[in-house]
Amino acid sequence: MNKLTKKKIAFHTLGCKLNFTETSSISRLFPEDQFERVPSTQKADIYIINTCTVTDTADRKCRQAIKRFVHRCPDAFIAVTGCYVQLNPQEIKSIPGVDLVLGTNEKFDISYYLPDLRKRNEPEVHSSELSLSDPFINSYSAGDRTRSFLKVQDGCDYRCTYCTVPLARGRSRNADIDTLVNESGIIADKGIKELVITGVNIGDFGKSTGDTFADLLKELVKVNGIERIRLSSIEPDLLSDEIIELVQQNKKLLPHFHIPLQSGSDKILRLMGRRYRRELFADRVKTIKAKIPLAGIGADIITGFPGEEKADFEDTFSFIEKLPVSYLHVFTFSERPGTKAAGFPDKVKYEEKEKRTRKLISLSGLKHNHFLNLNIGKTEDVLFEKTRNKGMISGFTGNYIRSEYPWQSQLAGKIKKVRMKDISPSGKMIVELI
Repeated sequence: MNKLTKKKIAFHTLGCKLNFTETSSISRLFPEDQFERVPSTQKADIYIINTCTVTDTADRKCRQAIKRFVHRCPDAFIAVTGCYVQLNPQEIKSIPGVDLVLGTNEKFDISYYLPDLRKRNEPEVHSSELSLSDPFINSYSAGDRTRSFLKVQDGCDYRCTYCTVPLARGRSRNADIDTLVNESGIIADKGIKELVITGVNIGDFGKSTGDTFADLLKELVKVNGIERIRLSSIEPDLLSDEIIELVQQNKKLLPHFHIPLQSGSDKILRLMGRRYRRELFADRVKTIKAKIPLAGIGADIITGFPGEEKADFEDTFSFIEKLPVSYLHVFTFSERPGTKAAGFPDKVKYEEKEKRTRKLISLSGLKHNHFLNLNIGKTEDVLFEKTRNKGMISGFTGNYIRSEYPWQSQLAGKIKKVRMKDISPSGKMIVELI
């Protein structure tokens, strides 16, 4: 197939960093001599849509994306895969214009299912039931961003009453450390300096191999060429003192922790089926701040869970207000079919849920602004990204502060030492090079 007959292929990812990582790996299955990758905003011959189903909003965005691509290019081949497909393959199949539907495991064999790219009269569906014998499929992103995402773990053995992830991704499993070290070396050889460790429940790493997450970090920091390693979300009950101490002691491990709290009410945590109580979360934050005073700490919060009375929410608000967290990711409770919480009584009215969400988002803004002010005058390393926005180049400090500087193309992809000067109207840190 020569250059003139290359098929234009576009990938569209919804949801988490893990989905993005897997999409990047899937895209490398399509040889460059046969396929020309184009942005999903452009017309293409093939669209591959990797879906998310964590909330009903995510489901709606998935359906909207599929219909948008079908409308843009009615003759394009439309393949849909991912978590939404795993839970609702027939729902995706029913959308006019879809040609191929692949579940969680099948998506990694997508090239096998694409020998014929002609439009189908009836969508082809391949989505098997998940099992305890499902393998771990390695993935990492490359060439998409300044940072690279490395998948180290998949699935979840937790059974939170509101969550469909175990249904969509199966049991907890992981790669072996040697394989992940080798993949990190490949990433480093591409000139990528920051590695983001990702998975469904990364703190659970080691169940398949008898290792621990700390064991993995000790080996990854030895990889030449990787200068920064950032952790994605890690559960409070799995964030050990050893992991915190490793971050404190090794400059490659960035002082940034994203820890799901979900509620500051022990009553609601029990209803959610979480494996900790709020005092454990507070202890983890206290331990981090004692060892790394300027560490960035983010938290996930769900508002309006069934049974969350006004007093429970105020308990959560007051608890978070007193903690030195840097920002919040706030989610309005979304009832998911197939979960225990879907059958719980005492639903919170939509208007009240939204009111609580807005209140916590406002608190997050105050927390973040306070954290930025604590960092003014400090010296940090920033990895600058490759995009130009309004004459500025931006990037993140180790403790996850978005920083900006007047555009200089030679800074893109480079780590530079900066001094934190001031806060911009958009909430970014204005820096100067040292």
